[in-house]
Amino acid sequence: MSMSLEERLTELEMRIAFVDDTMTTLSDAVASHDRHLHDLRNAMERLRTELVAVRGTLGNDAGDEPPPPHY
Repeated sequence: MSMSLEERLTELEMRIAFVDDTMTTLSDAVASHDRHLHDLRNAMERLRTELVAVRGTLGNDAGDEPPPPHY
């Protein structure tokens, strides 16, 4: 059986609506992941800054120490 033109249009409209809904859902997920990644990058930068400050406060860096005598 052949579908009428109206049935074919209705089928296409339903498919387009499904694709549109899927794209919206995926776009929201990508935006959420982007915000989360941005927050993680900011947290890592804060930790890096704090680590540099702690190393400066301690006043000694293991890389600056001479090697032990047995080397």
